[in-house]
Amino acid sequence: MFDLTNKDVLVIGGSSGIGLATAVAAARLGARVAIASRNAEKVAAAVEIIGHQAQGRTLDTLDDAAVAGFFQRGKTYDHVVVTASSTSRGTVAEMPLADAYASLNSKFWGAYRVARAATVADAINPGGSLTFVTGYLAIRPKKGAALQAAINAGLEALAKGLALELAPVRVNAVSPGFVDTPLWGHAPAEEKAARLASVAKGLPAGVAGQGEHLAVQIISGMVNPYLTGSVTYVDGGGALV
Repeated sequence: MFDLTNKDVLVIGGSSGIGLATAVAAARLGARVAIASRNAEKVAAAVEIIGHQAQGRTLDTLDDAAVAGFFQRGKTYDHVVVTASSTSRGTVAEMPLADAYASLNSKFWGAYRVARAATVADAINPGGSLTFVTGYLAIRPKKGAALQAAINAGLEALAKGLALELAPVRVNAVSPGFVDTPLWGHAPAEEKAARLASVAKGLPAGVAGQGEHLAVQIISGMVNPYLTGSVTYVDGGGALV
């Protein structure tokens, strides 16, 4: 079932973290993979990691014209994944409004721009898929992360609405809990191991999330023709505790 041979897969935000793990997995399953991200150096490095003749382009999802132009080249994809985002964290009272606007613009409106531009350009093949990566704060808010919870919840609602609007293109959201990605910063090996062990101890699954864990679910959504309008929580049971 997990066969993407000769399928065209685009991962926006594919230069690191969950996006890179997804791109690597898709390429290994036979897909023709393209990634897009803002940083040209990171894109080039990621293409080397992915291998399998992967293609890379720079794209700023904050730029309306750039996103529209990206999809107006006549290229079509079987599956598009959006992982690109940058959000700030803090209480509503303490976070400057400019940071709140920027977070919403990046994660929610960035995904919205991609969905709109791809739809206008008819760039996703019928029966293909569009996947957003959200976050389990949508259903398990935390103090100091109300904005992130709202953004994730908005993206999940957007996925459900687009599943109706874009059919027969399928639209889903994958919602992670903690995932060990560069967003958490870099630490010495021993410090990182201790942190991951602590995270794992607090989860019912007993495992700290890795990009590969999310990639499995994202690809499952690509290959399962019966899955659309769904939000899948891949959080090690974190939403339960």
